[in-house]
Amino acid sequence: MPRRRSPALTDAEARVMVVVWQRNEATVADVVAVLNKKRAATYSTVQTILRILEAKGYVSHEKVGRAFIYQPRVDERQARRRALRHLATRLFKGSPSLLVLNVLEDDRIDTQELQRLKRIIGRFGRKIARSF
Repeated sequence: MPRRRSPALTDAEARVMVVVWQRNEATVADVVAVLNKKRAATYSTVQTILRILEAKGYVSHEKVGRAFIYQPRVDERQARRRALRHLATRLFKGSPSLLVLNVLEDDRIDTQELQRLKRIIGRFGRKIARSF
């Protein structure tokens, strides 16, 4: 039985998506050229990743001549939300508050960052209260 693909992005898929988001459209060769500035990437590997991303609904393509031009179908914000939902479901019993609690318990969060998070949560609380 074939393995079901996760809706979340793998590290390699995320690297490819960053290029597609930055360019707003890209061929396989475009992505390879950008990725090769930081680490080795082969044409066939990038092509396979783009096909997987298309199957997951992250990109679509159109054929122009012999080239496939890929465009993002999911923006970065949507991708982050998908990733967080996936993470919350898999590791935090589907609980967003448990996920946030674990972030807050991280010893790398300093006082400034904690104050910033309090302001953000306060804004969201007021926004939700106004909607009722």
